[in-house]
Amino acid sequence: MSRLRHLLWPIFTMVWMALAFPAAGAQPPNFIVLLADDLRWDALGCYGNRIVQTPNIDRLAAKGVRFTNHFVTTAICNVSRASLLCGQYERRHGIADFATPFTERQWRETYPALLRAAGYRTGFIGKFGVGSNEAVKAMSSKFDYWRGLPAQAGLFFDKNDPHTHKTARFGGQALEFLRECAPGRPFCLSVSFNAPHARDRQPREFWPDARDEPLYQDVTIPHPGKFGDEWFAKLPEFVQDSEGRRRWRLRFTNEMAFQRTVKDYYRLITGIDREVGCILAALDERGLAGNTVILFTSDNGFFLGERGMADKWLPYEESIRVPLVVFNPRQPAARAGAVVDAMTLNIDLAPTLLDLARVRAPGSMQGRSLGPLLDGKVPRGWRREFLYEHHTLTNIIPPSEGVRTERWKYFRYVESQPVIEELYDLANDPEEERNLVADPKHAETLAELRARWSKLSRQLK
Repeated sequence: MSRLRHLLWPIFTMVWMALAFPAAGAQPPNFIVLLADDLRWDALGCYGNRIVQTPNIDRLAAKGVRFTNHFVTTAICNVSRASLLCGQYERRHGIADFATPFTERQWRETYPALLRAAGYRTGFIGKFGVGSNEAVKAMSSKFDYWRGLPAQAGLFFDKNDPHTHKTARFGGQALEFLRECAPGRPFCLSVSFNAPHARDRQPREFWPDARDEPLYQDVTIPHPGKFGDEWFAKLPEFVQDSEGRRRWRLRFTNEMAFQRTVKDYYRLITGIDREVGCILAALDERGLAGNTVILFTSDNGFFLGERGMADKWLPYEESIRVPLVVFNPRQPAARAGAVVDAMTLNIDLAPTLLDLARVRAPGSMQGRSLGPLLDGKVPRGWRREFLYEHHTLTNIIPPSEGVRTERWKYFRYVESQPVIEELYDLANDPEEERNLVADPKHAETLAELRARWSKLSRQLK
């Protein structure tokens, strides 16, 4: 069957290209989806960070489009990665733990499966993050090129290759995929880095590539806002006792630990940036750069000690807001360096890829194509709010739900009795420092957002 597929795909692809791209000489675009792990939105040079060195990602932003209000609907890797692949909220795809895989029916409606069915050569490299170890291994038959790994994709340095950092290995595999691409056949490659995610409980959790060890040695990293004990004291007691505080003790408990952690975190990001540069160079060398759309984003944000917490999960901006850079070489030169402030979500990426490939998105997808925004147009009825939800590992992470609008954020810890809620006016308090739930002046807004949360939580199943 595989041999028959190999023989027939050129014919199928030519027919599809003629129908989907009728203009003379038109070709469907190639795609490279670059996904970082635990990369907060402001940890790139193009997002205003003046310490971290990310020249290649910055170059993509200067040539492409940068999104400033991009969010994940659930800030944990397994759920967010599933949502990115299928374009659905967790409450629809139902993957809320680290063991549940996609069903066969669900997988058929993901962007890699739909693009492969349309004639694309598909590849996956790195941390897959959805399903048990055995389920992830079984995914090899779903791609033409598979170098996916289960769980957290292992340590940054494997015992059988102690000198090659995982980030560099994934970059090398991306170059291998590109070398094997046949002329004329479109491709979609997903490169899923496991950096800068910590290797939890390891002696050095954010161990960088040896080439990046000298970086940032002479820099003193400033503390972020909301860093002191007074902010931790404002959290509910069950949040103070949760996993985020345990990990804070490993990373931020004193100044030396804070400096070491953040510098290593930045070194891992620079390591990703180097591989992005190698991929861009390979596209140029192979004559593919002019027809390859590149998306760079992250599965969730990351606390660098804010509120006395580490990791993500909670509905604050540091956790749910992530970068998104899209470079489409087919767009007019006038769009180079454009900035989009419209509210976008991780569930939008799958329908965007399908839209650009002129492959019909299934009705199961709850996101919307970013195509018009890439062209500088805001479609009528574009979202001005979204539902946030987190229901994973509820024994160590307090489950939460809420609504984030353009101005307001409302959320509640859904298992607390009595209910504990928070309300922030982001227009006047972007750092989320003043919880307005008990302020009678905002009682009407609170009631409205409670109603919006209730309605969205029912609608989006």
